Amino acid sequence: MTRPIRICLLALTLGLAACSASAPVRHYTLLNPQADVRSQGVPARFVVEVLPVALPEYLNQPQLVVRLDDSGMLAVLDDERWLGPLDEEIRNAFSAQLVQRLGTQDVTGLSWPGDLQVIKVKLQIRRLDAWPGKRVQLEAGWTLGDARQPGDARLVCHGRFEEPASAGYPALVQAQQRLIAALAQQVGRDATAWSASRQSKCEPPQVS
Repeated sequence: MTRPIRICLLALTLGLAACSASAPVRHYTLLNPQADVRSQGVPARFVVEVLPVALPEYLNQPQLVVRLDDSGMLAVLDDERWLGPLDEEIRNAFSAQLVQRLGTQDVTGLSWPGDLQVIKVKLQIRRLDAWPGKRVQLEAGWTLGDARQPGDARLVCHGRFEEPASAGYPALVQAQQRLIAALAQQVGRDATAWSASRQSKCEPPQVS
């Protein structure tokens, strides 16, 4: 075997070894099975129908998207991925937090129970920014409507939420889980007030 051929084979072998030794892909979910969420008081006298979540197209991809600085530069992390589509991750996590806090049920895709009010929740994520090791921010709008009377009165609200984030991507996702919890708490308060009086306005955000 000639020396050039041996060199080429050695380079190919080293290349394959480098590929096989690459870092594994890690998957994350916004569902927090360890969250200790208590009802905000008396169980709600209504059920909710949480619609599919709308979010910017640049976010709705398998990889985590983070900000490198405040200049607007983004990084798509190929080795850090969501367990499922991000819009479904947000919807499922938000629904789980909302129904636990209200002590009610998400009847999306199910038969509506009796004569209970059915409040339709439409959530739109406008921003979901993450600065690794620093903070995460969420800006969202939500619309509440009466599912039994489409086209009737609606309540349209908006909110911004921020959480600190420790170093590491697992900690970053945990901070995003807290954002979803804060969002669900705010929407739950709005839904409770609106179910009692269609004249109610968006609840002011709580200061912790």
